Amino acid sequence: MAKVPPIPLEEAQARLLDLAGPLPTEHVDIEGSVGRYLAEPLLARRTQPAADLSAMDGYAVTADDFAGPWQVVGESAAGHPYSGEVRKGQAIQVSTGALLPAGAASVILQEDLARKDHEITLTGEAPMPAHKHIRPCGLDFRQGSEVIASGSLIGPADAALAIAAGHKHLPVCRKPRVTVIDSGDELSSDPEACAPHQIPASNGAMLLAMARKLPVNAERSGPVADTLDALINAFDMANHADVIVTSGGASVGEHDLVRPALEAWGASLDFWRVAIKPGKPILVARRERRTGPQIVIGLPGNPVSSFVTAYHFMLPLLRRMLGARYALPMRIATRLGAPIRANGGRREFVRGIWNGEFVVPHTLQDSGALSALAASNVLIDRPARAPEGAEGDEVRVFLLQNGGIA
Repeated sequence: MAKVPPIPLEEAQARLLDLAGPLPTEHVDIEGSVGRYLAEPLLARRTQPAADLSAMDGYAVTADDFAGPWQVVGESAAGHPYSGEVRKGQAIQVSTGALLPAGAASVILQEDLARKDHEITLTGEAPMPAHKHIRPCGLDFRQGSEVIASGSLIGPADAALAIAAGHKHLPVCRKPRVTVIDSGDELSSDPEACAPHQIPASNGAMLLAMARKLPVNAERSGPVADTLDALINAFDMANHADVIVTSGGASVGEHDLVRPALEAWGASLDFWRVAIKPGKPILVARRERRTGPQIVIGLPGNPVSSFVTAYHFMLPLLRRMLGARYALPMRIATRLGAPIRANGGRREFVRGIWNGEFVVPHTLQDSGALSALAASNVLIDRPARAPEGAEGDEVRVFLLQNGGIA
């Protein structure tokens, strides 16, 4: 097998995301849209607020009529507007959220007034400016304006905004179908019955949990034996999947058969090996079919390598297919709470523990060490050949909150 030079992370991610676009659009109710990505710009079907409203409890008066006293001639409550028009020398009692009566242009707070029977007098300050306590028509948004951008992740506030804008259903992309395949003769499907020459098949469960943090339909297959026929059969069984993710068998050993199995199955290799640590022997392939292309991501078998590459490749691909505006994970800047060693010739993602202010590298960085991965909540992004970092130095980290989808 010819030696293939590893490619930079950003180039590999760009090539992967170019292989697939957003899946077809479907419309779901607002409750079902939360956690998914908006497939089209959402335009307001109404104006919010639809008319001038009082922002406080008080009394509505005409413009600059602050001398008083005023005669209280009615009340406007939320959902129960005053039907008449207020004139100079008159006041309408208003509650927060109530429609501002016709003719009114100011609201004086009730704590700045004294009332006796139907007469009120000013005891405090008049509103400055005069419209201070008024929510004007269209303050939030106007009919026809874009209220949520295409590709936005729909959260609780977005759902409320969509309803306020007059929508009952939202356009989202169909959920990707994902199959995760564990491969390797050393894997045991039963962690309670694992022989000394075996290890529990934990990667598949980890990758499945990561995928399911996104709105996808995901399933797990395997462990699959290290034979060409077994792998081809596993791929055949996953013919319905939009994305197939394998763990193990992507390196160059004589038992690493994912690449030849993919070629025999009819998939075309797009790239193999990325200049990162851990996770260099990742491969990406594409297979054409009548119902649309399948993307295959072959991840390394070491658990930390599998996690890191899934974080940087599997999750961005799924976000892309879901129509996300930003598919790639975002970094934040923080400072070291302890020294960090100099880096080698590959970009490295060091497991670390971040307290919101400082990050400390975990003492154990072996690519098979699940305990260090589980204890870490960030990946420290170390450029190739980065010098030793001292306590207090700035570094950039990727967040790993609840399965690495942050």
